[in-house]
Order: sequence, then C-alpha cells, then structure tokens
Amino acid sequence: MECLIIDKKMNYDGSQISSLWAYNLADIQEDSIIAFRGGCDVKIEHMIDLEDKKQGDMIFSTDMVHFIIEHFDSTDLKLVYARQRLFTAIVKEILSEYRNDIIRQGDDLFVDDKKLTVSIASTSAVSQKIHFGINVIHDFYGSFEDLGLGNNDVAGVMEKIAKRYYNEFTDIEKDLRKSRPLDVI
Repeated sequence: MECLIIDKKMNYDGSQISSLWAYNLADIQEDSIIAFRGGCDVKIEHMIDLEDKKQGDMIFSTDMVHFIIEHFDSTDLKLVYARQRLFTAIVKEILSEYRNDIIRQGDDLFVDDKKLTVSIASTSAVSQKIHFGINVIHDFYGSFEDLGLGNNDVAGVMEKIAKRYYNEFTDIEKDLRKSRPLDVI
C-alpha cells in the first residue's frame, strides 16, 4: 500500500472516486490512501449514494480534509463497506484525542449533534474505492473548529489519519503471511 499526502490545495468534486484516480494523479498502481485539503462540491452526476441523489442533496463544503482510498484485492461491496467503517473508527480514535465526545454512527462522525464527516464507498470492475471527508470549517455542520483544532493543526491530523490506515493495512498484510490455514478434515 502507498500513502500520499498532497500538500497543495485540491478540490473534491466526486470524480476522484473513479477507478485508477491515484494512477492518473501520481502513477500509483497499488492499494493507496491519498490525503489532501480543499473544497468539496459534488455534482449530481458524480453522486454514488442513490438516496442522496433521489433527495437532491448537496454535498458541499468550502474547506475539508479528503481521503481517497483504493484497494485492488477485491471488488466485493460488503468488504469495502467494512473497510470504510474501519477507516471511520480510525478517524474517530484520532479525533477523540482532541475531543472525546465524538459519536460514530456507521460511517458518519458527529460532534455536538452536528455531522462532521461525509463518506462513500463503492466498487468498480477493478477496485474498491472510498472517499472520506472531514469539515475543516463549516457554518452549519461540525468542523475541526468544533474539536478545538486550528488551521495549523490540519496538516498534522490529516497525515496522522492517513498513516494510521496505511500502517493498519501494512500490519494486516504481515499477519496474512504468518497465519497457516485451518486443517481440512
């Protein structure tokens, strides 16, 4: 797995959830997590969640931290949703170091009853993809500001989250190579 932290601002419009985005962006041809900061404005044509699409929901924020995850070992939808929940739990664990009353409901995080995150998971013919965004600043939804985090904290928290996920999967790969299969009777 490769971990890439992009230090320049880049907006998320939903097209980044497409397969092989990491390859097109940075020649990454393996499992990856890419983190960047920028606005978010997902148009209806890029919405994956049919419930959001049917309701005409907007996914918009002027400033978010984004994580794009891609795995090539499976195209199983249930597995990518499990990975999305694992990522959400990792994010909650890290953000709880700054404020310990963050609530997780499925793949969403809340602070002061305000939704802090957006996330979607899906599959293509070649990979599984996850987008996870955390509001840095938002007038209506939860944000880094609600966690007591300032502008100078964003890059460090973004990197900490990406590296924790990267390390989790590196460790899983090591465990796969040391476990013997169960005996067949």
